[in-house]
Amino acid sequence: MGERRPTQAFGAAVLVSGFGASALPEVIPVFPLENAIVLPRGQLPLNIFEPRYLAMVKTAMGGDRLIGMIQPKEDGSLFEIGGLGRITQFTDPENGRLLIVLTGVTRFRIAEELDVETPYRQVRADFRDFIEDFQAPQPMAAVLRADLETTLRTYLDTQNLSADWEAVSGADDESLVNTLAAVCPFDVAEKQALLEAKTVPIRAATLCALMTLAQPGAENGSGLVH
Repeated sequence: MGERRPTQAFGAAVLVSGFGASALPEVIPVFPLENAIVLPRGQLPLNIFEPRYLAMVKTAMGGDRLIGMIQPKEDGSLFEIGGLGRITQFTDPENGRLLIVLTGVTRFRIAEELDVETPYRQVRADFRDFIEDFQAPQPMAAVLRADLETTLRTYLDTQNLSADWEAVSGADDESLVNTLAAVCPFDVAEKQALLEAKTVPIRAATLCALMTLAQPGAENGSGLVH
């Protein structure tokens, strides 16, 4: 289907990413992909190679450049809530693949999956529950920000991962939280919990809990995700 790989190295052109709530379409194409979420103003690099999704991206590029990212369930049905992203970087390396970056616009709720003739799935999207995605994010308390960075250090050590700590410390709350939610290797249910968290502080607290549970010896019985 699609693999998430950084695309910055390919010198892709940056497109205008601004999009207002009043301009959102009623029907959107969706890309079902496990462990992949896009949050408001966050970024998701994608390596597109499956024919039906190549067709989807090309169609989107000829229009509003909007694609809905949604996680599939084990039975092939879709989770109810996904993230709408706009293609803000696009590169065609002429090898049968397309390299794109989606920048998150807002979350959406599936009102209805449509019976369509396109090779990719389309849904009628309801954005009414996520108007706050177009507003300034709720600020995090200093103690929560400190807890997040401390928990992140321990988590990365246990996962044998590293980070640019200068960039971490300099990032604004929303950018840090949404980037971690997108890139940390959590499972499908955990990713969905992060996507559905109502505010940035709630998402940050969820991140802290998930990173703590991932550490050796932690008991995975909090009921945080189900």
